[in-house]
Amino acid sequence: MSTATVARHATPSGRSEVVTRAPHPALAAWVRRYQGYREWSSRPFRRREAPSGTVALIVSFGDPIRVLDGATRGTHVSFVAGLDERAALTEYTGHQHGVEVNLTPPGAYMLLGLPMHEVAGRCVALEAALGRDRHELPERLAAAGGWEARFALLDRLLAGRLAAARPASPDVVRAWMLLERSHGRVTVEALARELRCSRRHLAARFREQVGLPPKTVARILRFQRATALLSAGDGRPDWARVAAECGYFDQSHFNRDFKRFAGVTPTTYAAALLPGDLGVTG
Repeated sequence: MSTATVARHATPSGRSEVVTRAPHPALAAWVRRYQGYREWSSRPFRRREAPSGTVALIVSFGDPIRVLDGATRGTHVSFVAGLDERAALTEYTGHQHGVEVNLTPPGAYMLLGLPMHEVAGRCVALEAALGRDRHELPERLAAAGGWEARFALLDRLLAGRLAAARPASPDVVRAWMLLERSHGRVTVEALARELRCSRRHLAARFREQVGLPPKTVARILRFQRATALLSAGDGRPDWARVAAECGYFDQSHFNRDFKRFAGVTPTTYAAALLPGDLGVTG
C-alpha cells in the first residue's frame, strides 16, 4: 500500500492542506487517486480546473463551491464531474473540506452505472450519480477518524461497488489503456486496427463508456501530459522540449492546443501553479 503525501500552502488570507494517496492496488485499473483537502480563505479564492483524463467524484463536508463559467456554472456541494474539453474557473470563500476520488472513465462507468455522455462536460449531483449509496458514502466518510481511515473506507466501499457493477466492455478498457499509457499518442486508426473494429463502432462505445470521442480523449491526455511536466518542473520550462515530448508537431501547435484546453497560454498557466498538488490559481 502506498503512503500518503501532504502538500500545504499559506497566504495572508488563507491556508490549504491536501493529502494524496493511491488506492488499493486491486482498484488501480479503475481508481487513480484519493485526495483529502481542507482549506480556509477569508477572501474569494479562484482555481483553474483544467481538463484531465479522469472523472472526479467530490464528497464535500464544507461550504459549497462556485463554478463561474461554462456548462457547469452554478453552486455545487458533492458532485461528479465528467470528462470535459474546457477548463472551468471555481471559487470559494470560507471553508472547503472533503475528498476527491479520481476515476478512470471505464471505472466511473462501472461505479456510477450511467452512460458517460450524460456526465461529460457536466457536474452531476452526488445524489443523482450514486443511487443507493448517495447517503452512505458522505455520512461514513465524514464520520471516519482522519484521512487514512477515509481512504481505507473508500477502498472497501469502491471495491464492493465495482464487484457488483456491470463491467465495462473489454474493447473500451483496452483502448483506454492504450491511450492512457501513450499519453494520447495512439491514433484512432491504430486503435481501431488493434481492436479489429470500425472507427464508428469505437466512437459509439466511447460515447457510452467514456463520454467523449477517442480523438478528443487523446488530445486531452496529451494536454494532461504537458501540464504534468509543467507541475514537475523547476519553474523554467523548455517549451520546445515539452511540445516535442508530448507529441505536438511544433511549438505553435502546442500553444494553440494548450490555450484551447486551459483557457490561457502555457506561460500564464505555469506562472499560476501552486506548490505540490494544490492546483492552479484562476
